[in-house]
Amino acid sequence: MTAGLALSAVALATSSGLFGLLLRRRPALGQRLTCAAMCVAAVLGAGASARVLWGSGGFAIRLPWHEPLASLALRLDPLSALFLVPILAVPALGSIYGLSYWPQAELGWKAVRLQLFFGLVTGAMALVLLADNALLFLVGWEVMAVAGFALVRGDDERPEALRASWVYLAAAHVGAFALLALFSIVGGARGSFDFAEWKGLPAAGGASLYALALVGFGLKAGLVPLHFWLPGAHAAAPSHVSAVMSGVLLKTGIYGLLRTLGFFDAPPASWGLVLLALGAISGVLGVGVALAQHDLKRLLAYHSVENIGIIAMGAGIALVGRSRGDAALVALGLAGGLLHVVNHALFKSLLFLGAGSVQHAAGTRDLEHLGGLARAMPFTSFFFLVGAAAISGLPPLNGFASEWLIAVGSLTGLDLPRGDRVAYVALAAPVLAFIGGLAAACFAKVHGTAFLGNARSSKASRAHESPAPMIFPMAVLAAACLAIGLGPSLLLPALARVSSDWAGLPASQTLAASAVGSAGWVGGMAAALLLAAGLLALGRTRLLRGRATPPGETWGCGYSAPSARMEYTGSSFAQILVEGFRWVLLPRVELSHPRGLFPRSARFRTDVPDVVLDRAIEPAVQACETAARGLRGLAPGRIHFYAVLVLAALVALLCWRFLWW
Repeated sequence: MTAGLALSAVALATSSGLFGLLLRRRPALGQRLTCAAMCVAAVLGAGASARVLWGSGGFAIRLPWHEPLASLALRLDPLSALFLVPILAVPALGSIYGLSYWPQAELGWKAVRLQLFFGLVTGAMALVLLADNALLFLVGWEVMAVAGFALVRGDDERPEALRASWVYLAAAHVGAFALLALFSIVGGARGSFDFAEWKGLPAAGGASLYALALVGFGLKAGLVPLHFWLPGAHAAAPSHVSAVMSGVLLKTGIYGLLRTLGFFDAPPASWGLVLLALGAISGVLGVGVALAQHDLKRLLAYHSVENIGIIAMGAGIALVGRSRGDAALVALGLAGGLLHVVNHALFKSLLFLGAGSVQHAAGTRDLEHLGGLARAMPFTSFFFLVGAAAISGLPPLNGFASEWLIAVGSLTGLDLPRGDRVAYVALAAPVLAFIGGLAAACFAKVHGTAFLGNARSSKASRAHESPAPMIFPMAVLAAACLAIGLGPSLLLPALARVSSDWAGLPASQTLAASAVGSAGWVGGMAAALLLAAGLLALGRTRLLRGRATPPGETWGCGYSAPSARMEYTGSSFAQILVEGFRWVLLPRVELSHPRGLFPRSARFRTDVPDVVLDRAIEPAVQACETAARGLRGLAPGRIHFYAVLVLAALVALLCWRFLWW
């Protein structure tokens, strides 16, 4: 039954876009049927995952395939079951959102095409999770890359969408080549490409394999410095596509890395420390660059880099624990990391849908041109605030629960003897606190400049609340953030099952008492905070009941006519923090001081290009193009000339072969 539920979910999600294609003359009905198919697929997938995580176990299917060394091997185990839930649920909510945000009745073929690839990328992600053969895994991986390319350029009339899609496709194929090399080496050594035959790989001499896994899966996940494709792609794609790409597509990189590391028998602690360091760098730099962004979706994209870093920190702690046979490190690190996989899928999807709602209503996502939206868009404002508090790791929401488990896991390093390099895992706790503080400052900037104060442009002043199909998915995601924040201990049995299966330890050991106590304490504190907030709100309401509040003006700082021009902008709010990261962000500053007694204008704005893409990759590509144009001028266009060049290259290679080998 589990296999039937999972395979039906994958098939239904993959083919969901066909309804819109076949019913092009009845576009509203076609899109509703597409949405219904995605929702049914999510329910079926959740049922299959629940049976694996809390029930009888998974399934394994192996059928012959005509391709050499390949087999139609499918498996649903606890690790893939945990990832399958958000990978099917978030696209289902996105399809509901798209009923109003990307309506087929108005957009025609553009909406049909997006729905086709939306279902295809969902099915491809699910296939990656279920694949138990390396070649089948790569098929799903490649389909996911091509479908993602089509989704990023969903609005193909905008040049930035076309540019971002090609950068994404190039990065996806570089990662695919790294995975092809990794799987070829392991498959050749094992004599099989079935993952079932790869258990117990020796870690000795496996550093090159680990490096290939970090490059291949790190590019998909967006670890620094392999994140360069992510901000442009997430900003250019339609908002419900951005929610899927950020909320779940990135997690296939985390899944692939965990799956690959699970093949090794007792990996060295240095692997875990490297992953922990990469996660810390990604977390700090991701939130640091986000602080300086003004494009709302680009800002959220850099926060994806930050949260992938947090997940990688948890995975690094678990990898260190596995190398030492420490059940507490494995339980806390992996439970925190995997819980953050689910949590990030919820609150980041919520934030991207909120950003799409803002763009849909105000016609812009530039924070410098927004303001005062809370009055016109109260539901969007409230749900965005919930997502902002959750991503900042504030109780009583889910982000705090997962980050707390990772922090507690890192602090177990303090119990290790001095001089033991593994004790460096304790540094993850202050790094997490630092990241959380910067994230809170960033989203205070975002919510304050976008939703509070007065409108800074005519577009913002004409904003309106989004329709119900766009509000409903945000309400569901916000409720899920609160539910997990209040009851994280309910998920511990499932997380323990995943940890024990991945680490090869008994579930009774991985479900450590520290994890149970931490999760219970987090849930209790969250409930207490929520109760206290409710009592304060009730008391304030009773106190002010029947009292008229006289209107009054705020202090105008000496100005006779305060206006929206005097409010904090995104640039001015984050100026001090951006200056602290100047050494790595290298911001471009536009500053025009007010002059005279009655200044007519003044301007301050900071822009931060991506350090990797804009300052390293693009200049290198331009230099190569310039060199190629120069060499093209030397070519006479005769075949004899090219034959001589080929012969000279062969002679040089032969000389190098005999002289140096």
